[in-house]
Amino acid sequence: MIDFHCHLDLYPEPDRVARECAERGLYVLSVTTTPSAWYGTNRLAQERTRTALGLHPQLAHERKIELTLFDELLPRTRYVGEIGLDGTPECRAYWKDQLAVFGHVLEACAQAGGRIMSIHSRSASKGVLDCVEAHPGAGISVLHWFSGSPSDLDRAIKLGCWFSVGPAMVNGERGRSLVARMPRDRVLTESDGPFAQIDGVSAMPWDVHLAVQVLSEIWAQSREKVGRILCDNLGALVGRM
Repeated sequence: MIDFHCHLDLYPEPDRVARECAERGLYVLSVTTTPSAWYGTNRLAQERTRTALGLHPQLAHERKIELTLFDELLPRTRYVGEIGLDGTPECRAYWKDQLAVFGHVLEACAQAGGRIMSIHSRSASKGVLDCVEAHPGAGISVLHWFSGSPSDLDRAIKLGCWFSVGPAMVNGERGRSLVARMPRDRVLTESDGPFAQIDGVSAMPWDVHLAVQVLSEIWAQSREKVGRILCDNLGALVGRM
C-alpha cells in the first residue's frame, strides 16, 4: 500500500505509527508543514518512508523566514511538500505571502533540477496551476486532495500533474467524479492523516486501503489490479525524478 501524503510527525505517537507502517510494508511520503520540522520528521523515517521538505500555505505568513532553511535543506531530499496555496477565507488575507513563498519554493526546486512535489490547492486550484505553469522546471506536481472544478482538473492534466487521493476525498460523490476523470497512470493513494478523518477519527496511513476499494469500484478493476496499477505508478513517478 502507498500513502503519498501523510503528516507522520503530527500523530500523538509518531514513533509507534512509523513502526506500524514499516511492519505493514507501507510506502509513506511523510510531508512537513515547516522546514524546521524536517529534522525531527526525517528521524521517523523507516526503510520505505521518505520525508518531504515543506512550508504549508496556511503557515506561509508566519514561517516565511524559514525559506533560508528550506534552501539549505533542499539538496537533502527528492521530495517537497506540503506546499501550495490555500484560498479559504481565513487564509485569503495572507495571499501575497502565500504567493511569495510558493513562488520561491518552485523557483528553488527548478534551480535544484526539479523535485517531486506534494501540493495543497484547497479553494486555490487556479492560482496553484498558474504558479505551476510559470515554473515548468520545478519538477512533478502531485496535487493532494484536489477539489477544484472539472475545468481546472482538465488543465492540471494537460500540465502533467499527478494526483493523490484518500478515503476522505472519495467519501463523497464530487470527489469520486473528479477521480473518475483523472488519468489512471497518474494516481496515487494518500491518507492525509492525522488531519483527514474517517467516521470522526483521524485517518491512519494504512487506511489507504479504503481508497483502493473505491478506486476498484470507479475503475471497475479488482483490488489486486488496482494495487498493481498504483505500484506501477509509484515506480514510474520515482523513476522520472
